[in-house]
This record gives sequence, structure tokens and C-alpha cells, in this order.
Amino acid sequence: MVLKLYGAPFSTCTKRVAMVCIEKQIPYEFVNVDLATGEHKTAVFKAIQPFAEVPYIDDDGFILYESRAICRYLEEKYRGQGTELAPHDDLKELALYEQACSIELCNWDPFAGEAAYEVLIRPLLKQPVDMKVFEKAIAKLSIKLDAYDIILGKQAYLAGDNVTLADLYHLTWGVMLGLAGSDIMTQKPNVTRWFKAIRARSSWLAVTDGVTSRLSFD
Repeated sequence: MVLKLYGAPFSTCTKRVAMVCIEKQIPYEFVNVDLATGEHKTAVFKAIQPFAEVPYIDDDGFILYESRAICRYLEEKYRGQGTELAPHDDLKELALYEQACSIELCNWDPFAGEAAYEVLIRPLLKQPVDMKVFEKAIAKLSIKLDAYDIILGKQAYLAGDNVTLADLYHLTWGVMLGLAGSDIMTQKPNVTRWFKAIRARSSWLAVTDGVTSRLSFD
């Protein structure tokens, strides 16, 4: 039974999961959840995803939500298929990968997400935009990216010389920061080189204009 991905075409977290499916060459059926009409807030939806958020997957009856958890599940289940996006056998490599995942979650997502949300998402929700919030988030993110630049001056990717989930997790907000009017991803040389490389991946290009089903990989 083909994997079902429930989400919204332009949802950052839905794109994250779809990217991993493409990297791992996992066929999936995309099922659109209509956020505009509040489908995610219905009792039927919350019986499956109690936080009323997208995405979630249905893998032959196994339900899983939280995009990072889904990505890690898919990487482990389809180990040896498509792109290897996490180390599995070497303890030290695994520790460095976990470190990179923690860096993304704690030092990137809160600030990049806040900045992009303030300028790009609030207008869609007909909410006022506070540019001071945006500027403050960008200033904090810039300090964090100084550390990224040091790390990426020593290696190609956050966990070492191979791309991992930790790198791909940055793509959605990173691209949106540019759309929000910030050039922060081009201000630091090693960050610029790294982000350009992951942004050029075919998996990202496939979801840039929205997530759709991918039922085969020929």
C-alpha cells in the first residue's frame, strides 16, 4: 500500500516530508488538507492529529505526525534506498548527526521561523505585521549563523561531509527568508556555499511550487 502524506501543498513541514520521500525514492500519495476552510480543526482530523497541524502520514495503517519524526522514520525504514540521510552504524558519526539536528531545532528554527512567519504568513491570515519582530529575529539569527559559518568552514555539511536530514530541514524557512526580503543567507561565505548546494537539490526543486503526489520513480 502506497504511503499517504496528508498536508498542504505549500506547508513548510509538508514540503520537508515530501523532500525526504523524493530523496529516498519512496512513492507517496499526497492528500490535500484544506487549511483555508479549517479542515485541520475538525473533530475528524483532530482524532488523528490532536494538535490540528499538518502533515501526518498513513503508512499502511501506521499513523505518524511531526515532520522531523516522520523524516527520521522514513530514513530508518528505507535504509539503503535512495540517498542516505543519516548515519546508522558509526557511533561518533551518529552523535555528530544528532548534534546537527539539535543545532537546527534550537539555533535555526525558532528565529528563521519567526522572521518568515511575521512577514509572509501573517498577511495571509489578515494579521498585522510588525517589522520590529522581523528585524529582531533576523538579528538573533545572524549571530547563530556566525557559528554556522565556523562549522561550515571545516566541513561541507552540518554533520560532516555528507548531506543529512539536518541540512534539508533548513530549506523551507531559508528560502522563505529571501522571499521576506532578507539577504541573510548570502552574508556569510560558508553558509552561502552550503545553502546554495542544498537548495540546488532535485528534491527541493520538485516541491518548490507545491507538493503533489509522486507514485513512481523511474
